[in-house]
Amino acid sequence: MKRAVKILIGAVVAIVIVAVAGIALLWYFMTRGPDLAQFEHLKQPQISTMPNQKMVVVEAKGDPNVVGQKAFGMLFSIYYNLKDAPKSLKLPAPRARWPISLDTPKSEWLGLYALPVPEITTELPEYKAQPELTVSLATWEYGEVAEILHIGPYDQEQPTTKRLMDFINAQGYATIGDHEEEYLKGPTMFSKGDPEKYATIIRYRVKKSDQP
Repeated sequence: MKRAVKILIGAVVAIVIVAVAGIALLWYFMTRGPDLAQFEHLKQPQISTMPNQKMVVVEAKGDPNVVGQKAFGMLFSIYYNLKDAPKSLKLPAPRARWPISLDTPKSEWLGLYALPVPEITTELPEYKAQPELTVSLATWEYGEVAEILHIGPYDQEQPTTKRLMDFINAQGYATIGDHEEEYLKGPTMFSKGDPEKYATIIRYRVKKSDQP
């Protein structure tokens, strides 16, 4: 009997150690973020071409500082239950689009929080619906885009966004889509992290101003 108890305790301890190690590893990857060296060129605004991308999207209305965590929580939960989505610690960076004027009071913002999924994804897994959140599959159109990398808190993005808009105008382009952000490094479900080290790609779809 004592031997069986010892074996059981040993098994429980082993499971706890594995779980703690897994959480620690997940924490490491989520707080460390991707290697930002590959985005160094975006410290200066750039125009490039991106293919369209199928996304799982959670729509939420309200201040992103209030509803964002809940929206991203549902987003990652659904992503992990998609049968066609790759599962690893190196998740795709989440994105968000804001189909409203950024001068709108934040309490009235409409946010589209999203993660890229394989093109073969055709249906959502079962999930617990929340009345204030709407979930869908959608294909986000891209084509020519203008981008810039912002390092720092989200509430200090305005000068970076202005640099990008000035660049777009100087290159003879005009924006044709919503303000979009791709979150390379930021807060996690476990920690707010250091806002001074947040890394965000600010992106707009663009076209030449003389195009119809």
